[in-house]
Amino acid sequence: MRERVKVKSLISLLFVVVFLLTSASIIRAQEWKKEYEEICSKTSDAMALTVDELRELISRCDKLRRVLEALEDDSTRRVYLKRLQMCRDLYQFCLDQKLIQK
Repeated sequence: MRERVKVKSLISLLFVVVFLLTSASIIRAQEWKKEYEEICSKTSDAMALTVDELRELISRCDKLRRVLEALEDDSTRRVYLKRLQMCRDLYQFCLDQKLIQK
């Protein structure tokens, strides 16, 4: 009888752990998508951004890239890495142009 209680407790604990891990990964997925949207939403105004703002966005792109490289879903990883790289390249181009003009 005692062993049944222990087994049931362990199974319940296992379900709780799996649920928490799943919830945490969903939250992390929402976090990186939010960060991606915040970074790439400024591409239409890239030339109006200051040098410091462009540098900050490039830095954020580099940090997010590391997160995206760790994604398990291959197609999601490739798509968002490519999109992020295009945003970064645009910001880098704008930064280079602003520095040349100085």
